[in-house]
Amino acid sequence: MKIITFGELLMRLTPPGYGRFEQTSSYQVNYGGAEANTSITLAQFGHDVDFVSVLPDTDIGKGALREMKKWGVNTSHIQRHGQKMGLYFMEKGVSIRGGNVIYDRERSSFSDINADTFAWDEILSDADWFHWTGITPGLSAGAAEACKKAIEVAHKHNVTVSCDLNYRRKLWNYGVAPLEVMPELIGGCDIVLANEHDVANYLGIVPGKEDYKRLDRFEERSYAFVSKMLMDKFPQVGKVISTLRQTISATHNLWSGVVYDGSDFTYGPVFDINNIVDRIGGGDSFMGAFIHGASRFEEDKKALEFALAASSLKLTIPGDYNILSEKEVMNFLSQNGKGEMNR
Repeated sequence: MKIITFGELLMRLTPPGYGRFEQTSSYQVNYGGAEANTSITLAQFGHDVDFVSVLPDTDIGKGALREMKKWGVNTSHIQRHGQKMGLYFMEKGVSIRGGNVIYDRERSSFSDINADTFAWDEILSDADWFHWTGITPGLSAGAAEACKKAIEVAHKHNVTVSCDLNYRRKLWNYGVAPLEVMPELIGGCDIVLANEHDVANYLGIVPGKEDYKRLDRFEERSYAFVSKMLMDKFPQVGKVISTLRQTISATHNLWSGVVYDGSDFTYGPVFDINNIVDRIGGGDSFMGAFIHGASRFEEDKKALEFALAASSLKLTIPGDYNILSEKEVMNFLSQNGKGEMNR
């Protein structure tokens, strides 16, 4: 399956171990970003993945480009111009102390894009799937316009469109509210990954107390309300996915998910992850694994189970992205998540 992903590749700077920004004298460098993370996940599962982006025409940009190529992602549609790489600083959480992220993305090479930056007709002409996230239109007016153009062209070519709504309150700093941008973009999607936090900020719809329901081992959630509301509001949407996270501590989470197809809810297993190595990228790896599962399995239940297993394993891997094969995920499922030695 040929998959096109679209977004900004970032350099991540992290204090060693669990150090704080205020005390560190050095930073570990990684690369990542929601859409790039999903791209790498999909490439590990054997898909033909093209990542569409812009990187600065500098040695730093060259290093970031090499990182994507190393993991099997096609980079022929990554443009090189400008001088600034988007950055984010990440302070890892541990035990009762949560993590912290600081962005430095304004005026990056990617944020200066517009609707005409990319030749979307050419890029999407032979694609099967297009994936974007709500992070991209939160960067600049031009990035939102480029996203809109890509979705329109994808529909012209009968390409499946998926989105992880991924609201980030530290973005959207260019004078436009998410409510003015996101409804039109969401309306062009076939598959949406969303939660109550996303729809409240993107659509201004807040679940009432009666819309929350308790799931075994999780606090009350309004996934049913969110899923039905999105399908009612956007007829194009054929599937809504909600991931469920119960945070026990920064390094101990319960992880599960639900898929709604307009008629029925499909519930996934619960994974108890008691020693999280790196919290970043869990949702991105889930989305990549679900896209793979949707192409690999006929039933939503199997696709959801595969995606939850893959993303649970991601939380044991340092860095932003998942570097697991399908075989490794299937072996993990066959062992009932016990993490047995492979020898």
